Amino acid sequence: MAILKVIEVLANSETSWEDATKKALAQASKSVQNIRSVYINEQSASVENGEISQYRVNVKITFEIN
Repeated sequence: MAILKVIEVLANSETSWEDATKKALAQASKSVQNIRSVYINEQSASVENGEISQYRVNVKITFEIN
């Protein structure tokens, strides 16, 4: 039986929510091993002058503990 743990990570991007998610995963991968899944819990965006300036995601990252 595997034991899984979930952490919550916030990330942002000037490009897209997908890019923000990739950045969250890349940052988490620096200190967490055996990542199994990423769940996008929440999406939001900052707006400046009528345009989206920052895409933000709150993701849950699941990984297996040895």
